[in-house]
Amino acid sequence: MKLVIVGDTLLDRDVDGSVRRIAPDAPAPVLDEESVRERPGGAGLAAVLARRQGYKVSLVTAIAADEPGARLTRLLTEAGVEVYPLPLPGATPEKVRLRAAGQVLLRLDRGGPPVPPGDVPSAVLDVLRDAGAILVSDYGRGVARHPALRTALEETKAPVVWDPHPNGPAPVANVRLVTPNESEALRLAGDAGNGSKLAAAQRSGHQLRQRWRAGAVVVTCGARGAVLCHSGPTPLVVPAPRVSAGDTCGAGDSFAAAAAIALANGALVSEAVQQAVEAASAYVAGDKTAAAGKPAGHGTAGDRAAGDRSAGSKATGDKAAEDKAVEDKAAEEDKAATAGGASEVVARVRASGGTIVATGGCFDLLHTGHLATLRAARSLGDCLIVCLNSDDSVRRLKGPDRPLNTEADRARLLAALDCVDAVVIFDEPTPESVLAWLRPDIWVKGGDYADGGPEMPEAELMKRWGGQTVIVPYLDGRSTTKTIQAAKTIQAAKTIQAAKTIQAAKTGGQ
Repeated sequence: MKLVIVGDTLLDRDVDGSVRRIAPDAPAPVLDEESVRERPGGAGLAAVLARRQGYKVSLVTAIAADEPGARLTRLLTEAGVEVYPLPLPGATPEKVRLRAAGQVLLRLDRGGPPVPPGDVPSAVLDVLRDAGAILVSDYGRGVARHPALRTALEETKAPVVWDPHPNGPAPVANVRLVTPNESEALRLAGDAGNGSKLAAAQRSGHQLRQRWRAGAVVVTCGARGAVLCHSGPTPLVVPAPRVSAGDTCGAGDSFAAAAAIALANGALVSEAVQQAVEAASAYVAGDKTAAAGKPAGHGTAGDRAAGDRSAGSKATGDKAAEDKAVEDKAAEEDKAATAGGASEVVARVRASGGTIVATGGCFDLLHTGHLATLRAARSLGDCLIVCLNSDDSVRRLKGPDRPLNTEADRARLLAALDCVDAVVIFDEPTPESVLAWLRPDIWVKGGDYADGGPEMPEAELMKRWGGQTVIVPYLDGRSTTKTIQAAKTIQAAKTIQAAKTIQAAKTGGQ
């Protein structure tokens, strides 16, 4: 598979040093230079990152016939990138960052104003026709405006990912995925950013998708992950798997390149976005391998609601009727306790102007897929309320053999998680009555995400008080049903083996 990257390439230079004094002739720090590092920037960086993943990469870019252009070409070629240069009048653009102790003191831009590149050679059009996927990495310097390139991009059958720039042109129609960052999306959409950041990202993403006639727009939100806006009414929110204090310069290029590679390999847009968030997070983290820290500052109302209940909730009397009466009473007390804990949390967060997030489910056998969904949901606001199906509700949904664990036990386990602030148990088939009472700002569903699709049933209810409904992806391969089935398969195999052993022993004794 060949990935073709089209866009503006710059020569990035980092000058690192130490500041020990102020200049005597001006109120400015003096940087004592200690090291200089050069690397391709812009579309060139995206090409290098994709090449490091083992993919064949061709770069269509404009490079001037000057010394910075020669160094840039050498760096790209040494990285294994096939360069298809377009003639560039004027100078190769450069970005020089002066840094001390890891902090940028000043950025110096060279190369002058953008200049349109010259004619497109036929070899460039050939490589675009043969592409497995195309990434347009626009840095606003003119390559993405070239009429011949735009025509070729409109005609290609390969999936196209477009990383836009506020000073660049609009993407061509029918691009598979456009990847503006949060500030770019708001600026391009003319959105003032009113309301929550999630609402603003969703609003601007949908507006840009319709304006550009794109398949989907994903708004990247830095440490908060990304919001995918597609033809369906509900956005997919993909949280960052880790948060680090690393250098974010180039994270957008890493994101766009990873998304293009995933689409070339046949991934759905939603899957491509998940892989891209992972790649960008790893890029910012550098060599760090530790996962992101757990959310801090959570209240303990959920723990009190589900954790202070008596362990002896089941009666041990001789009469079944008495047992049932005691169990029913304990269940009602459990539900009242969880509701009270949730009320405390909601009142506190709402009073402070925070964002209330809710999610729901059976959570019968708690696994890492559940944990990933809950942590993703908690990252979207200031508290997380879990709406938990009662035992009766689970039986109606899953059958007479479920749940495997009682509602009291399931509530305790959920409330013990630091990403859960409170648990509410409900008996109805859906949590609509609980939602109408809680009125959360965000309702989160985890699911096997299909691009597009119908609106979720809770979405219309959430709109009544201005709430939002979002989807976060499941962790692949984790499922309560699959876990139960696997356990049954193992038990059946053991039973068969035991029977064979007994039969062999009988045969041998005759």
